[in-house]
Amino acid sequence: MSRKSKFLATWKTLPRQLRKVIVSVIGFTLITIGLLLIVLPGPFTLPFLILGLVVLGLEFAWAERMLDQVKAQGKKVDPRKLLKRKPKNPEAN
Repeated sequence: MSRKSKFLATWKTLPRQLRKVIVSVIGFTLITIGLLLIVLPGPFTLPFLILGLVVLGLEFAWAERMLDQVKAQGKKVDPRKLLKRKPKNPEAN
């Protein structure tokens, strides 16, 4: 039996309310860290927000739906357009 399957078997034996409390604390902590990194100096804002939604999505349907929306919006982003520089206006000089 692998570690993952042992963990999942143990996780499912916990009472549902306890699982929700654990997931809520961890998930909202990750989201809070991500939101704080928006205003505080530091990298990696989006991974904390997404990881928080992933953790919350384990027990809450609303978080899973929100994560699906984030994935759909992420697929629309074209990284080539993000890195493309706009040409300078030669008439402005």
